[in-house]
Amino acid sequence: MKEPATILIVDDDRDLGEMLSIVLQTKSYRPVTCTDGSRAVEIFPTVEPDLVLLDIMLPGMDGIGIARWIRSRSNVPIIMLTAKSDTRNIVEGLEAGADDYVVKPFSTDELLARIHARLRPVSVRADQQGQESPAAIHGLIEINRQEHTAVKRGRQLSLTPTEFELLYVLASHPGEVLSRGELLRKVWDYQDMGDTRLVNVHVQRLRQKIEDDPENPRIIETVRGIGYKYAAERPGS
Repeated sequence: MKEPATILIVDDDRDLGEMLSIVLQTKSYRPVTCTDGSRAVEIFPTVEPDLVLLDIMLPGMDGIGIARWIRSRSNVPIIMLTAKSDTRNIVEGLEAGADDYVVKPFSTDELLARIHARLRPVSVRADQQGQESPAAIHGLIEINRQEHTAVKRGRQLSLTPTEFELLYVLASHPGEVLSRGELLRKVWDYQDMGDTRLVNVHVQRLRQKIEDDPENPRIIETVRGIGYKYAAERPGS
């Protein structure tokens, strides 16, 4: 029998943490709460969470610092919880390694949908999108969706689940321009148009890992005013 997913809740609002714990337990998740940023870093290796809900404003260490610390050693999905909707905090959280964010106050249904999307296996989402081949060479990169690997020139790329899925979706439509809205639906499971900054920041992070020169990308190209396309750069080009 599959073990319930462990979700680490890092928020100094004890009432919110208790409420989220109750909600998550009713959905068969295993919540672990922490109200201090420094303590969250201490317990992270022991808890081994499958997903982290992370507030930005915390005592001890703020959420931005924690996200960077987690990303330096783990690809676990991170959803930021923030009471601030200004661009700086949201973008900083995403650039630090968060996969998604929700702004307080939020509905539990919305949060549960985000959690479910981030925990759902990439192979399941790929199947639902009608993508067939488990392994394929896309230009310079060989992608295996079942093994969740991406290899470029013999070197395996270290990608978070969200970065992998973004790469897979783009590579599955070589030469085709995908709008930011399409990518939000295919990668983040947003049914309605969401924040396109999610796409922009993740493309930037992905380019840092797959491009020879991220400032002059040849694999994932920007189509101004529309979105992005996988240029399928070929070996030797």
